[in-house]
Parts: sequence; C-alpha cells; structure tokens
Amino acid sequence: MAVKYTIQGLLIYITLATYLLAFVAMVAGRRRAGQSLFAAGFLMAAAAFIYRWYDVRHVPLQNLFEVFLFLGVLCYPISWFCRRVLRIGGQWADVLIGAIVLFPAGFVFNAQPMQLPPALQSWLFGPHVAVYMISYIFMAKATVQAAAQLRGAQPGVEKTWLPPEQATYDLIVIGFPLLTLGLVLGSWWGKLAWGNYWGWDPKELWSLASWLVYLGYFHWRYMFGKRRPALNSLWAIVGMVAIIVTLLWVNLSRLFPGLHSYAT
Repeated sequence: MAVKYTIQGLLIYITLATYLLAFVAMVAGRRRAGQSLFAAGFLMAAAAFIYRWYDVRHVPLQNLFEVFLFLGVLCYPISWFCRRVLRIGGQWADVLIGAIVLFPAGFVFNAQPMQLPPALQSWLFGPHVAVYMISYIFMAKATVQAAAQLRGAQPGVEKTWLPPEQATYDLIVIGFPLLTLGLVLGSWWGKLAWGNYWGWDPKELWSLASWLVYLGYFHWRYMFGKRRPALNSLWAIVGMVAIIVTLLWVNLSRLFPGLHSYAT
C-alpha cells in the first residue's frame, strides 16, 4: 500500500472521504445530507478523472489505476439513473461501491503515466473499455439487490422501490447488452489490431465466461425463476464473481499471461 503524494492522489482521497461520509450519513438516516455528499464526491471524482486525462494526454482507461478511477466516477450517475428512472433503491450501497472501487486507485495501483502501446492507439479503445465498466457497475448494483433478496429484504421505506429480485433483473437487463457490446467491440478491435476476431486470450475467455453466466441467468429465470427465486439471485452473484476474476485476477495473476498484460 502506497500513499500518493500528488494532486491526483489528493483528489482521490478527498473523494474517498466524501463517499465514506455520505455512506455514514445515509446509514444514519440523514438521506438528504448523504445524497449531497454523494454528489460532491462525484464532482471530485470527475475532477480527478479529467485531471488524469489532461496529465496523460489520452483517454485514461489504459491500466487498472485509471479503470478503477473511472469506476469511481460512474457510481453516482448510474445510482441517480437507477433511483429516478428505474425506481431502484440501495443508494447507501452505491456510495459504498464507489468507495470500494476508488480504494485500489488511491492505495494499490501505480499511477505512473504510461505511453499507449500501438494496440491501444485505436478509436475503439475508449468505447470498448467504457461500456464494460458501465456494465460492471450495473452488475455490481444487481449483486447488492440479489444479496438483499437472499436476506429476505423488502423494498424499504419508499414503497415505490422495486422488490430486490425484480430490481436485480432490471439492472441485469441493462448491464447485459453493455456486456455484449463490450465483447463485440473487443472482437472488432482484435481484428484491427492483431488480425483475428478471437485470439483465445485469457481475458477474452473470462469475458466470455462472464457473458455466459448472465446468459444462463436469463435462461434460468425464464424457465424456473418463479419457483426458485433465490437461485435467480445466486446466478447474479456468480456473475459478479466472474466479472471480478475477469477484471482483477486475470490481469494480476501470473497464471494468465496474455495480450492484455498492459492493464497492470
């Protein structure tokens, strides 16, 4: 663990502190204060991301430091969309997810700017990574709702919130097309960069595995979901485990050397 004594690091740490304060406020029942702090944290996270973009002179999605910084930015707008449009609660969990994904950016991953390798100098670079990260936040929210369903939680104080099992499904319905788009864009990018749509790279295989788990979720829910709703939630949680393996273990473990090693 290494503290970053830079402007970049300061922005991340202020964001982390603000997200944690927002979490405490929401858990304590001070919802309005928590929402204000969440919005303030988002502005700081966005400032950190823009600063990184200016510093490295390219879309900052090259390595795990930049990816987790971007994930920290996404939490608030996706939370706002889910609350206002989808009527899905659990904003306290959204703030906690924001703090969790920013922690590795602040204390674990190296923030040293890196030059883009030739394979990343493509217009598909930004869209491919971005849609995956957006889908990951939706799937993380779905995992929280799935866990709530397994605990037997109810919609909450606001009766307009969707029940957890339905909320899980609605979130995956949005996240799955984004997951699919990320897979398609990656294949297209692979054709342009390496001459093949599919190279059997470990990252590609685990991305496909994640996609197949969620495809299995839809099949199971359609066929048996009404009789065994708890297993719907277990499918969603297994999907998140596959995503974590795809995002972290494949990049960090020496067991999976491949074309995506630049992510570390």
